[in-house]
Amino acid sequence: MASNGHYPDYRVFCGNANRPLAEAIAKELGRPLARATVGRFSDGEIQVEIGENVRGLDTFIIQSTSPDANTNLMELLIMIDALKRASAGSINAVLPYYGYARQDRKVAPRVPITAKLIADLIEAAGATRVVSMDMHAGQIQGFFNVPFDHLYAAPVLLEHMRKRFDGSAHDLVIVSPDAGGVERARAYSKRLGAGLGIVDKRRTKPNVAEIMNVIGDVNGKVAVLLDDMIDTAGTLTQAANALVDKGATRVFAYATHAVLSGPAVDRIMKSPIEEVVVTDSIQLAPPAAACPKIRTLSVAGLLAEAIRRIHSADSLSSLFV
Repeated sequence: MASNGHYPDYRVFCGNANRPLAEAIAKELGRPLARATVGRFSDGEIQVEIGENVRGLDTFIIQSTSPDANTNLMELLIMIDALKRASAGSINAVLPYYGYARQDRKVAPRVPITAKLIADLIEAAGATRVVSMDMHAGQIQGFFNVPFDHLYAAPVLLEHMRKRFDGSAHDLVIVSPDAGGVERARAYSKRLGAGLGIVDKRRTKPNVAEIMNVIGDVNGKVAVLLDDMIDTAGTLTQAANALVDKGATRVFAYATHAVLSGPAVDRIMKSPIEEVVVTDSIQLAPPAAACPKIRTLSVAGLLAEAIRRIHSADSLSSLFV
């Protein structure tokens, strides 16, 4: 049933975190973004006003909790609360990038588990379902007591890899920059028929990594570093240097989330990496957008299809590679 004679009975909203992606998703869905004002009071407090009737409707809020993570998170929570008080039938928080996910367990005494804290905040605000993509740790899904759909950018990244490296699978090695990403790298290498490599990384403190060794044969081969996110690019560029030292002829990098904070862009430019391929789950800052080594692929089609299927109560399983 159409609520206004034109569009099915659901609404797609967005905050200020990544409006270009939200607009691309809306275009894929063949509908405009729903009207909402997300502004500021004079003292900086966030002001939200939903601009149309949502009573009883499925609603979707597209908002990455990316830098500035704190502001974007508060926008998301306040929008959820506004929709709850407007009697929305369901409130689906669509987070292409889930911030604070790296603190998913206690790795030292007296530290927080902020991935769980964020889950509690989103639930307390009133979200009835959460959708995210390529979480830093898959077990974060278990922090929620509402349905959680964990999507993967693999269909988008694999399609690009197959076109880029067509016919050269025997010379291709998918490399995980740390032990934690081995499962991801193995899945990609299996689908591409490529080799598998691992960079042994010893981290001395946050955002500082020391590369120790390369496990696997990369000599004379094209190495593709694969990770879920690139933050300061320290791990990535040190891994690239280690691969070149071990005889890799070319080095590329693929990642879902381009955080690219601090010296990341400068490090990438100075590294032996020929190209860094990322998705638009996070809107690139101007320096990153202008970097000739960084290429962006869109996940708008993937997220739009997920929204369409959630609304129509269809299975999301076929979206997974």
